[in-house]
Amino acid sequence: MTSFFLFLFSLKVALCSCHAEKKHSGFRSGRSLYTVTRSGRFTKPINESSGLAYNPNRKTFWTHNDSGGRPTLYEVASDGSLVDSLPLPALKNQDWEALALPDTTSFFIGDIGNNANTRRDLRIYRVNATQPSDFEQIAFHYARQQTFPAAKDTRNFDSEALFAAHDSLFLVSKNRSKPRRFVNLYGLPAKAGDYALLPIDSVFLKSMVTDAAISPDGRTLAVLTYGKIFLFDLRNNRVSFRHPTRCLRVPRGQTEGITFLNKTDLAMTNERGRLFFIRKK
Repeated sequence: MTSFFLFLFSLKVALCSCHAEKKHSGFRSGRSLYTVTRSGRFTKPINESSGLAYNPNRKTFWTHNDSGGRPTLYEVASDGSLVDSLPLPALKNQDWEALALPDTTSFFIGDIGNNANTRRDLRIYRVNATQPSDFEQIAFHYARQQTFPAAKDTRNFDSEALFAAHDSLFLVSKNRSKPRRFVNLYGLPAKAGDYALLPIDSVFLKSMVTDAAISPDGRTLAVLTYGKIFLFDLRNNRVSFRHPTRCLRVPRGQTEGITFLNKTDLAMTNERGRLFFIRKK
């Protein structure tokens, strides 16, 4: 972004509100229930943090760079300092946008960026954490997409949000359609294959979705957008948007990654590599 457009974007994020989502989707304000603190900033070679996952055993974070970056995962401490790196030369970072580490044994890397709605090679890599040369490719496409690119008023075949639950993977669409209305939830098996995805749920969110995460107890879903976090209750071991609860305003720039620290607290990063903690009071 040029400086001028970056300024306009930052202003738009700073002025965002939860009003539309409260009215249309039933969220309640949650900002007063949480504290937001800046923890640190990632250093080189992390120059455009896009995905985020927490390792509770080591109390560290894993992240990666955005499209065109090296196919490498970076382990960082809570102050942003680099702890380790995991090169994955057999993989290609066409547009890595999301990262999940559900049980510390396997990374799920979402090469799923599709802003222009033109890609026919969307995929998720499942990488063995102890044997990184051992990986599977999970390919998918959106069953309802008929043209590449999709028409501007239907440009909702894009995702930057990936999380794992109940031996499955879930995606939340970013939604670049005009006018912007609903984001979709998709599910697919967490194993190698080629899948045609249909929405399993949808919800009105005015902002574009950039990541999502599920709490360790499986009872809360957090969906990150530019400037806001939306929380959903998950009931009966079912992943859905049926029970929206809170909307948190967190205007901290172009926020791109989110992960749970425990069943209530979260960490969030923006593309400039700043790391924030969102803790329940």
